[in-house]
Amino acid sequence: MAKPKTSYRCSACQHLMAKWVGRCPECDTWGSVEEAPVLAAVASRPGATGARSGAALVPSSPATPITEISGTSNQAKPTGVSELDRVLGGGLVPGSVVLLAGEPGVGKSTLLLEVVHRWAQRDPQERSLYVTGEESAGQVRLRADRTNSVHDRVYLAAESDLATVFGHVEQVRPTLLIVDSVQTMLAADVEGVVGGVTQVRAITSALTTLAKTSGIPVLLIGHVTKDGAVAGPRSLEHLVDVVLHFEGDKHSTLRMVRGVKNRFGAADEVGCFELREDGIACVSDPSGLFLHHRDDAVPGTAVTVTMDGKRPLLGEVQALVAPTHNPSPRRAVSGMDAARVSMVLAVLERRHNVKLSDREVYAATVGGMRVTEPSADLALALAVASASKDVSLPSGLVVLGEVGLAGEVRRVTGTGRRLAEAHRLGFTHAVVPRDPGPVPAGIRVTEVGNVAEALRVLPAR
Repeated sequence: MAKPKTSYRCSACQHLMAKWVGRCPECDTWGSVEEAPVLAAVASRPGATGARSGAALVPSSPATPITEISGTSNQAKPTGVSELDRVLGGGLVPGSVVLLAGEPGVGKSTLLLEVVHRWAQRDPQERSLYVTGEESAGQVRLRADRTNSVHDRVYLAAESDLATVFGHVEQVRPTLLIVDSVQTMLAADVEGVVGGVTQVRAITSALTTLAKTSGIPVLLIGHVTKDGAVAGPRSLEHLVDVVLHFEGDKHSTLRMVRGVKNRFGAADEVGCFELREDGIACVSDPSGLFLHHRDDAVPGTAVTVTMDGKRPLLGEVQALVAPTHNPSPRRAVSGMDAARVSMVLAVLERRHNVKLSDREVYAATVGGMRVTEPSADLALALAVASASKDVSLPSGLVVLGEVGLAGEVRRVTGTGRRLAEAHRLGFTHAVVPRDPGPVPAGIRVTEVGNVAEALRVLPAR
């Protein structure tokens, strides 16, 4: 190894240079270039082609054994919003950056106002800074009054300049920072238009650096495209620690926060909320929203259990079969995958003699629930058969299973957890595929291998 030689490094951006200059050519910072010893190591290293690939920078601090690094300093702090903490994995980790993306008007700002309010309430030492680039401070105050989220340790700043935001952070010294939204912020020293790829990447990098160096957790609100993806460069999702999608139907008060990426916990958790006129409320038991409670059984209805992430949710599938003289009977679907509905209808008609070619079929879910997984196939088949024969399924029955093109019923994952949730809500009988595994006590199970066996639970007319 050759003897040490002198190099120079910018303390602001860590850019390495061969000679001293007054202004860093990489980040344009004055007076940040310092002398740094470099070991000119690798002229003989295989594949080394120049000074940059062969230079080894002397680290400012040595590498530490992992057993000597404390893990308690990075424990999550609860936000006080239980459903959000569930998705985050217990709360906000100091120095983490969380991106919350969703469509306009879904309730992102309302949710984060609730977060900063609960954060300030939890401890007299906690204070939060809410920076808005889309609204004035007066507009945010009006929303806070309406949702009862006013607190004297919640600070508001209507700013869109990134440098000014950093100035507010130095003055307020918050323990939680909210930026609404990252697409409205502007970095004056970066080229590009507001919301453009270059601007969004630079702003997110700067806020991530702020979070890591100061230990302040940062929550970013992000816009989405018409396809539902996060607007901006794909690297935006790589820069942050947690990516959450805030979803909801404009015709329903139900809102869901779905984890897409989480470096501190499971990435498939779901939190449920109800958006009200006076704010947003956690829904710890959302299954009741997707069931229509009635005294008498009705033909054309079947209850199933879907898994949204790790969370079992009971939902009701409804079907209506009506005769028609139209040579092309209508097929209307709401809340389910239209392709899977068509497949189940074809299996019923071809394999099990359920006459549907001259009838209109309407299939829907209750309460705005969206069912996309195949485990609801068998419930749909029984609902359609029940509507076609005008007989009701037995009360207290829940149906699980994926239907194949040959009419077979296939197993689904998490059967035990699904049945435990059904039993908790009072269901006593379940139709499931064969070999379901461990079944919770208190619920009677009927195992079926194909749709024909499942249709036997329908009472005779």
